[in-house]
Amino acid sequence: YDKKNDEELRQVFDFAVKKDLAFFDTAELYGLGRSEELLGKFRDEDCKEKGEREKVVIASKFAALPWRTKRDDVVKACKASVKRLGGQPIDLYQIHFPNSWSNEAYWDGLADAYDLGLVKSVGVSNYGVDALRACHARLSERGIKLATNQIQMSLLYRWPIENGLLDACKELDVKVLSYSPLALGFLTGKYSKENLPSGPRSKIGEQLFQDGAYEELLKVMGDIAEKHDGTRSQVALNWAIAKGTIPIPGARNIRQAEQNLGALDWSLSGDEEKLLDEVSAKVTGFLTPDKNPFPRKDVNTGLTMYDS
Repeated sequence: YDKKNDEELRQVFDFAVKKDLAFFDTAELYGLGRSEELLGKFRDEDCKEKGEREKVVIASKFAALPWRTKRDDVVKACKASVKRLGGQPIDLYQIHFPNSWSNEAYWDGLADAYDLGLVKSVGVSNYGVDALRACHARLSERGIKLATNQIQMSLLYRWPIENGLLDACKELDVKVLSYSPLALGFLTGKYSKENLPSGPRSKIGEQLFQDGAYEELLKVMGDIAEKHDGTRSQVALNWAIAKGTIPIPGARNIRQAEQNLGALDWSLSGDEEKLLDEVSAKVTGFLTPDKNPFPRKDVNTGLTMYDS
């Protein structure tokens, strides 16, 4: 986070409100609360016209840190997030990731926050099939719907499709928010063998460019984008939409926001979706579930919490 970017972020916020697409996903961990504070500030200062505040939909997340072991920890964190966001109930409050213990307490905490009127709906993030079903059942006992599961999914990260997680979400009528739909920028077409990203992503880039399958995917995406007068990023977002998910790409400036919005101007044909499935399935070298840091099981209950 860099404070000098605040004004550009405000411009993105205002653009989204004017386009009636003001869904913002944040978390208490993002900037250690600063992201929530900015959203609350922008909503209070910029949404002056009648109906504008109601256009803004905010999702935030509880950090399941090891020392948080009680249901009341969720309620306390939620109250702090509500305060940073300006005092309104949070539209969607999610468990950010599984813990190695106390997961059932978190679900009770979500339900408590809902019953207290702190939030309008509740969800989870990075939950696997078994954890999803268990949380869904626990909330149902309180008469509360599990609204969402926010998971990583993209043309380069297809595990939720292959392991049944996406199907389980559909079965339980849990909406999927697909994060990182542009796969750390690797689905935008901005990288090449000669122009790899810096930092840890450079290793991923080297692996992707090893056998030609990734480059073939980029070519197919480019052909589809040209046909629709779009971009590779829009192809990636429309693929995620075609799978029944709600992609949540990031946008740090107006250009990125406009490009994301442009994906809604067109959609993939069935043949294009099938071709993308076939080509992307051959790509190796991107992240795999075992590389993610989330606990696999609850050590007390034995419940599998994370699978992709």
